[in-house]
Amino acid sequence: MKPPLFVRELTAPEQDALRRGLRSPVAFTLRRSQILLGSAAGQKPSEIAAALGCASRTVRDAIRAFHAEGAGCPAPKPSAPKTTHPAWPRDRDEDLKALLHRSPRALGRATSLWTPAPAAEVCEGRGWTARVLSPEAIRQMLRRLGVGWKRAKHWLTSPDPDYAKKKRRGTG
Repeated sequence: MKPPLFVRELTAPEQDALRRGLRSPVAFTLRRSQILLGSAAGQKPSEIAAALGCASRTVRDAIRAFHAEGAGCPAPKPSAPKTTHPAWPRDRDEDLKALLHRSPRALGRATSLWTPAPAAEVCEGRGWTARVLSPEAIRQMLRRLGVGWKRAKHWLTSPDPDYAKKKRRGTG
């Protein structure tokens, strides 16, 4: 059985910072300060967890974070990722426009109108994106390019020279 985990001996500035953390309006900081001060007082992680109503794993994680980061560990970390990768490469904007000017049937699709899902599948199939994007992502890209989705759907026309005449006749 492993011995219980405790924090190292706290310096005076560290103790002051943790005591200030007890008055913090941020719940994460308050909880971490309570855990670290309890451990410094000689309480085992299981005792601290029972007193605070949390898991003993939470207590051990807080103690390990204190050993790794020092007095800065009671502050919550940002939840946003450190790096982001764009879902759509900007150098492919014109390729997307050109794709939507082509008939989906020419690319093996069963319909003559583009919808966002098949457009995303074709983009992924051609290697333009690493994964199949959501329909909303395709719509946002077109919006950024100044193209409304309804307009994109109806860009296509029939190669029939009498198409416009037949269309007028059919729609009144």
